Amino acid sequence: MISSTMAGPARLDSAVRLVHLTKTYPNGPEQVAALQGVSLAIQPGAFTAIMGPSGAGKSTFLNLAAGLDTPTSGQVIIGDTDITELSSDAVTRLRRRQIGFVFQSYNLIGHLTVSENIQLPMLLDGRRPDEQWQQALIDSVGLTGMTERLPSELSGGQAQRVAIARALITRPTVVFADEPTGALDRRTGEQVLDVLRGTAKRFTQTLVLVTHDPQVAATADDVQFLADGRLAGELVAPTTSQIAARLVELGR
Repeated sequence: MISSTMAGPARLDSAVRLVHLTKTYPNGPEQVAALQGVSLAIQPGAFTAIMGPSGAGKSTFLNLAAGLDTPTSGQVIIGDTDITELSSDAVTRLRRRQIGFVFQSYNLIGHLTVSENIQLPMLLDGRRPDEQWQQALIDSVGLTGMTERLPSELSGGQAQRVAIARALITRPTVVFADEPTGALDRRTGEQVLDVLRGTAKRFTQTLVLVTHDPQVAATADDVQFLADGRLAGELVAPTTSQIAARLVELGR
């Protein structure tokens, strides 16, 4: 599922590839490394969770892999495109077309309807969404009959379902999810996770999810652990207890 030693030119059998990815930040006269030489490849259709102790580099990993920040060195390859070689405008266009996002805080536009929020990535890119595809997504995430509602008329779980449909509307190469159940109660979070996982499976969608919750991570195909900005192991077909034990070990 995941290889931590991938290098060289981009290959089409990877949805996402990171090659020797490093990110440092100035701290007075010193440089602090938030991510150090991370290399891995995620195959199309995989569901990978990213975990680690506080300060392990999870947010930095997500921001770099999703093209929201630029690395100090190394490569980020989405599909067959090395985004570290693109201009900022080109990266923005690629994000709209090939990358979906699901955030903890939903990030819906308050004055837009459910339908308009779902369409937003395509409209910003000057394209019209396929109506049949949009309806299929709406039905899949359980929003049938709610398309004219505003975000203020939705529950938290419904709002996150809108965010999932919005992330999928462009048929992206990969969807990144940042603590997508973190703002929800346990029951609603489980329902949203079922929707996210179910739609990813139904549409053969690559999903990379950052979470601190072992129960959430246990629904993934595999878990990649970060510690001190480096990859620190992998669990395939993980259980909640295996994940919790590994996190305790990394936190020592």
